[in-house]
Parts: sequence; structure tokens; C-alpha cells
Amino acid sequence: MSTILLATEKPFAKDAVEKISKVITNAGHTVQLLENYTDKAQLCEAVKDAAAVIVRSDIVDADVINAGNQLKIVVRAGAGYDNLDLNAATAKNVVCMNTPGQNANAVAECAFGMMLYMARKQFSGSSGTELRGKKLGIIGYGNIGRYMAQIGRGFGMEVFAYKRNMDRLALQIDGVTPASSFEDIFEHCEYVSLHIPSTAETKGVINMHLLKLLPKNGMLVNTARLDVVNETDLLQLMGERNDITYVSDFVPKMEAAFNEKFAKRIFYPAKKMGAQTEEANVNAGIAAAKQIIDFLDKGIDTFRVN
Repeated sequence: MSTILLATEKPFAKDAVEKISKVITNAGHTVQLLENYTDKAQLCEAVKDAAAVIVRSDIVDADVINAGNQLKIVVRAGAGYDNLDLNAATAKNVVCMNTPGQNANAVAECAFGMMLYMARKQFSGSSGTELRGKKLGIIGYGNIGRYMAQIGRGFGMEVFAYKRNMDRLALQIDGVTPASSFEDIFEHCEYVSLHIPSTAETKGVINMHLLKLLPKNGMLVNTARLDVVNETDLLQLMGERNDITYVSDFVPKMEAAFNEKFAKRIFYPAKKMGAQTEEANVNAGIAAAKQIIDFLDKGIDTFRVN
């Protein structure tokens, strides 16, 4: 019997916690909860006796990993895993996994909710614009991108997508037009939605070179990662063009400057909300628990990322 720590500074929904716990206890393991913690020291203390940890956006760095005397596996309940220090984990022979696809629909619906909110001028009483007939460009055609395409087509949008090494036939079967490059997306689509990971290659990749290509009344939608957008370039462009809007699932690093200059043309929640649905909580949490049990009991590491 092993102890599995559910460590969430931003907790799962109550129903999700109950279902995750049931999966773990039914498999003969013990659940330990750490919710709403405020300091890394609390996480380091809690992980000392855990064989496995489930986190959301919580930072699992070298300090946390080295504090885990019995730690064997960390699972990020979600797709992105840049909050996990993979090098530190590998050095201590700790397996890291993610749960791809489990939050995908929630993120896509969040993106469209923000798009619609801004297209309708924040429901302020001013005349807005409709999504039907507009072009939606998706950069990164994974699980979230596919849901974005489905929803976009439902709104009557013409959908384009770009992904390295993409299967053009698969895109066409989905009713999506393959794009040849980032530039192709930005030049032709009024709505550009980002679904790329944060890597050395993608940090700041959405820069002035691309942004200036946006058509009239263009909107940039970022539910990917905060640092893939060059905020300095975006601020400059929004200053030069009063038709550009920006919606993000992240509080901008240059929040004060955006709010001072473009409060009516930018929207972001106080906390990341893409995966904040009861369904996504349950799906990702249960997937994480099952992956941990499979690894501890059977050595299965299908979604290993390090």
C-alpha cells in the first residue's frame, strides 16, 4: 500500500476529490490531501512520505522532488507539464506524466466564451460582431485544437489550422483547412487561437512579425501558455491599431500597462480558468489516479514525459 498525495493550491471540485479518492482507495492505496496551501514548504513537508503526487498547476521543482524520500511518480492532471522540473525528477529516478486530452473540451469552451464576450463588446450595450462567417485560425492542432475546430464550425466559422508534421488529410476530414505556416494563419484569420506548449522555441514566438499580419478587427486568443506571446510587441501593436483585441487565460506580466491603455480591448480572468469545470476536474483527476496506480502496481508508464 502506497500513499498518494493530492496536492492542489487551487483545489479540485469536491466531487472530483471524492471520485479520485475512491479510485485510489479501491486499489488499496492511501489518499493524502493538501489543498489551498500557501507556501512551498507545506508541499515539501507533505510530500515526504508520499510515493506519488497528483498536481494541477502547482510547481514541482527540485526542492519538492528532493523532499520526497519515497517519491516514485508525479502526475500533472492536465496536458501542459512545464510546472514539473523534469531534469530534477529524472536525476532522482522519479517518473513524470501528464493526462493529455482530459481538459481539452473545457479549455476550448473557455476560449470560445472569451471570444464571444469580446466580440460582443463585453456585453456593454455597444454593437459587436458575430462569429459566423469569420475565419478561425488554430495554431497547434492537438486535443484542444480539435475541439476548437468542432465548436468553430458549429458557429459557422471557416476553420484553419497549423501544426508541424500535421496530417493534412486528417484535417480535411475534420473540415479544417491546413495552413502552411504561422504567417498563413495570422494573415488570413480574424481569430487566432494558440494551443502550443512553452518551450525554448515557442517562448515569445507570437511577436510583431506575426501580430502585424492580423486582419482588420483581429483577435488573439491565448489559452496555451503566458510566455508564448511577446507582450511588449502586443502592447505596441494595440497602440498602433485600435481594432485589435486580446483575450487570455493568464494574467499578463504587463497587466498594468494593458489595463491603463486597452481596458476595453483585453480580457483575462483573475486566475487561470481553462480547466475549471467539474467535468474536467473529474476526468483529469481520475486519469491521473489511474495512471499512478497502473505505474505503482504494474509498471505501466504510457504517458511518461521524462
